[in-house]
Amino acid sequence: MFESLLVANRGEIARRILRTAARMGLRTVAVHSEADADLPFVAEADAAVLLGPAPPAESYLDVSRVLEAAARCGVDAVHPGYGFLAENAEFAQRVIDAGLIWVGPAPDAIDAMGDKVKARNRMSGAGVPVAAGTTDPVGDVDAALAAAREIGYPLMVKAAAGGGGIGMGVARDDDELRAAFETAQSRAQRFFANPAILLERYIEGARHVEVQVLGLADGTVVALGERDCSVQRRHQKVAEETPSPGVTPDLRQQMLEGAVRAAEAVGYRNAGTVECLVDPAAQDYVFLEMNTRLQVEHPVTELVTGVDIVEQQLRIAAGEPPSTDLSSITPSGHAVELRVYAEDPKRFLPSPGHIDTWVEPAGEGVRVDAGYVEGNTVTPYYDPLLAKLCAWGADRTEALDRAAAAVADFRIEGLKTNLPFFTELLADAGFRSGDYDTGLVDRMRR
Repeated sequence: MFESLLVANRGEIARRILRTAARMGLRTVAVHSEADADLPFVAEADAAVLLGPAPPAESYLDVSRVLEAAARCGVDAVHPGYGFLAENAEFAQRVIDAGLIWVGPAPDAIDAMGDKVKARNRMSGAGVPVAAGTTDPVGDVDAALAAAREIGYPLMVKAAAGGGGIGMGVARDDDELRAAFETAQSRAQRFFANPAILLERYIEGARHVEVQVLGLADGTVVALGERDCSVQRRHQKVAEETPSPGVTPDLRQQMLEGAVRAAEAVGYRNAGTVECLVDPAAQDYVFLEMNTRLQVEHPVTELVTGVDIVEQQLRIAAGEPPSTDLSSITPSGHAVELRVYAEDPKRFLPSPGHIDTWVEPAGEGVRVDAGYVEGNTVTPYYDPLLAKLCAWGADRTEALDRAAAAVADFRIEGLKTNLPFFTELLADAGFRSGDYDTGLVDRMRR
């Protein structure tokens, strides 16, 4: 095992990685912007380096500054967390070229899964189900209309590069396709500097279910179960649970095996997530994309398996075997994660501000991964995620009841949060029944 680690991220995920690294006896280094100087993750590292001003392009996204910090502190390895540079193959390669250990998959694996069109073609070749769609990027509206006549409506229109639901839209006829294509292409160019568009057959009433995989140092790929991520606003996840209440044991096994094949197809090493769309009525699934990094919702998998996924990432990067026999892991109980944001609970718009009060819930089965404490200020420069509130129970009812009690006990004052939304969600009959899909939040807001 290497001796030191730089975490190229901020907030709750930086704290979470630092916690495991410290437990493993590693010397830790944090990097931060001027806006984040007072956040807990900075103080909790053994050393901290100021990258630059608040804008991400001048701090967390500045590859040269991150690498300069690594060189100055003499670290052995770099962990990118999620977001920012986590799925940037060029950054991964530059870390490696600098003689450092990259805690993540190889740059070519990141590249292979970074383009959705190329990824779905590769998955299809590996025997992983994919939705009917375009096998090449669609360049203009006329080409999109022609493709629609072959694939059929309804269609999902999305950027071939990037993620986070940015620019994604549904088209049910030619007029809607024209509008959705224009929106998707302009946002793809703006956010990803790549206007390429992918069209896929839209699955009505789909669930968004993903599989956690680990590509081990010896080349073996293991799957650690699935997570249901269907509670979304603006195509972005806000709550997750495992196991999925909408997946049968037979379909679960198919998805786990498919995810392993997907990772094997690109020689995957380290932690990754194979995201899928599930048709609950037909009980089948299609490949959506692969996130080549640690996932925001990884804690729910940790709660039901007892596996520290960050520890396994570090072990894999060091060429070591996992801390336990992962092939024999059987998930136990049920877990749910609620993403607590500084945002208006009705319109879900960011609501930065000063945190006057911060009191975290506690109790059996409750876990809070937080990026802030009382007295901190949430700035408008970054994603407004405050904390991930997780609850485990022997069954789904117990997990949801514990989550509801934890939401009631979580006191954050001084700015708006979406905690009131979670009170509503955990009491919603549709969510409680387990029979829900990605349209749940929209229906709740009607």
